[in-house]
Amino acid sequence: MSNPDIPRVDAREKVRGATQYAADHVVPGLAHAMLAVATIGRGRLVSIDVDEAHAVSGVRLVLTHVDTAGLKSPGYVLGGGYGVQSLLPMLESAIAYRGQPIAIVVADSLEAAREGAALVRATYEQEAPSVRLDAEGAEILAQADSPLPKPAFADRVAGDADGALSAAAVRVDTTFDGPPQHQNPMELLATVAEWSGGTLTVRESTQNAEALRHGLAQVFGLSPARVRVLSPTAGGGFGQKNSLQAHTALVALAARALGRPVKLVVPRAQIFNGASFRPASRHTVRLGADASGTLVAAVHEVDHQTSRHDLFPAIYADLTARLYGIPNFRGRERLVRNDIQTPGFARAPFEHIAACAFETAVDELAYALGRDPVSLRVANDASTDPLTGRPFSSRHVVACLERGAERFGWERRTPEPGSMRLDDGTLVGWGVAIGAYKAATAPAVAMLRLTDAGEIFVSVGGHEMGQGIRTAIAATVAMELGVPAEAVNVLVGNTGVVPQHLTAGSWGAATTLPAVRQAALNMLQELQRLAGDGPVNRTFQQILRDAGEPHVDVEARHRAPGQPEAIFDRVALGHVSAVGPAYPEFVSLSYCAQFVEVHIEPRTRRIRVPRVVSVVDCGRVISPRTARSQILGGVVWGIGAALREVSEVDPRYGGFLNADLAEYVIPVNADIGSIEAEFIDEPDPVINSLGVKGLGEVVMVGVAPAIVNAIHHATGRRIRHLPVRIEDVL
Repeated sequence: MSNPDIPRVDAREKVRGATQYAADHVVPGLAHAMLAVATIGRGRLVSIDVDEAHAVSGVRLVLTHVDTAGLKSPGYVLGGGYGVQSLLPMLESAIAYRGQPIAIVVADSLEAAREGAALVRATYEQEAPSVRLDAEGAEILAQADSPLPKPAFADRVAGDADGALSAAAVRVDTTFDGPPQHQNPMELLATVAEWSGGTLTVRESTQNAEALRHGLAQVFGLSPARVRVLSPTAGGGFGQKNSLQAHTALVALAARALGRPVKLVVPRAQIFNGASFRPASRHTVRLGADASGTLVAAVHEVDHQTSRHDLFPAIYADLTARLYGIPNFRGRERLVRNDIQTPGFARAPFEHIAACAFETAVDELAYALGRDPVSLRVANDASTDPLTGRPFSSRHVVACLERGAERFGWERRTPEPGSMRLDDGTLVGWGVAIGAYKAATAPAVAMLRLTDAGEIFVSVGGHEMGQGIRTAIAATVAMELGVPAEAVNVLVGNTGVVPQHLTAGSWGAATTLPAVRQAALNMLQELQRLAGDGPVNRTFQQILRDAGEPHVDVEARHRAPGQPEAIFDRVALGHVSAVGPAYPEFVSLSYCAQFVEVHIEPRTRRIRVPRVVSVVDCGRVISPRTARSQILGGVVWGIGAALREVSEVDPRYGGFLNADLAEYVIPVNADIGSIEAEFIDEPDPVINSLGVKGLGEVVMVGVAPAIVNAIHHATGRRIRHLPVRIEDVL
């Protein structure tokens, strides 16, 4: 059913080091910037001394809050604006979080800029920061009563969960803590800004070039036509780069003031304390079942962090309400305001930790019922969406579980905790969990050009972040036009051609590919018209030459089911326009089943994951090679989230303590065993013409709870937090 396994179209350039990222861009006269940042967690800047910074040889410019008159906030992307947060640093003297920029230093060399930034001296009026969910000064805000848009962030309710729970024959009541975590893509946040004749050109590693364009226009009071953003390739994003960064406008301001192009590559330590991150969250999950093992009720209550200046919404129960066919469900979510930068989206932003809390509770319920964890999940599959009553566009959860169980050898599992061991005494645990992720769609415009020289160009709203969107686009064009995929030139991340909607939320393929396919079909019609009654079997370049046309252009538009044509006006303004999983006539999600084996060494108690089987239902698979790569990457992320990753906060001074890759521990090759990836590969019959659903996010969902469940199977211990550490299994 899947397409041919073509190589990545950009693989050769990447392997040769020829791919250009934002930080690689060099232009004549380029100056280098570095930020000086606040060293307190909350308070006010009383004074700032930049004389020593100015005295550094090569320093050309130092800007502080006294130099930003006339600039405006870009607004928060989830509040109708364009920024990762509404707070634009250096507009005033207030300090909202540790690491907030207080000055930008620009010099002829990076070394001089770094030295100058280190010599910026500031004095503060300090207040005690609150950086944890339960810290003194944390402010709890009931999300349902907040000014957030409704009903998008209202409580999720179906039936009478509390009543059904009280009458249930078997109940479990659990609390699970999710830590703050940072995305840490390989490519750091990087910006090159250049002015020419009143027009600003920005090269930046981003997932949302259009938000940068419109956000910068708002900050500087420009027409969006005077701003161009180029982001042909980003070295990873994972949600961190989903809108206008706090530093970008400062780089553009410095370039305008200096009259030279300016580059800033933000150090990783400053990214930890300035960019968005996965917020801490606390989950209470209560499940009830009858004596036969039918789930009759579930309650999922969540508290999670947001900043003082923005309300980052929590939508955990949107997933957990739909994992099973539970008739009585209540999901309540609250925001906890802390003195932090505004949190944001990290891969599977809500779904990863929501599934971890819920699926570990389901495993506990299976043991309480004396049921096999796989058979319990199969028996409680949903036939229609529990929240809306609408049908699913497609749902192959049971197929994922059954195929995964067969491939994993689940029938050889003995259920008693601690009953499986290796000859050397190593404890062996087998765990399972399911996951799901919304099958969202955003509007897209695609333009396709063929030339009489045989060139093929396609432009569409999307961003290449290493996930392989270029390859999927090229494969789609190749499939329809009958040309080699490597002959297709793909232009994405360029605001000068077509609108560049945010690429996130696993809607990249479902957004771009149907538009690209329709453009290819439109091109075939145009070629047929140009060919007329001429000779058959001509190549497209021969048809163009015979018709006297140097090139031919076509355009196609695609929007989600139920979206009006006017949605393209919103896209043109740079606003997020994705919808899903609920559509007017159906609900659509991608699904997965994760099977994990863990080994716990008898003396050191070190936890290893030698084997994972991951089976995914993401609709039709257009690019098998990049799709498999997404599964491998998502599983590695899940292993890291379960056993390694946590951003350690400093309750005294704010900020994060382990702000580098030496102390923010991520998996290395030695931590990763066998990962077997498999697809159901059944096209979704209604969501779009290609039958494509999202993949990049769902493959992380379920990995961590499968690991936690496997650890329980190995040890008999129920662990209700991430990451799981050695001391948890001593």
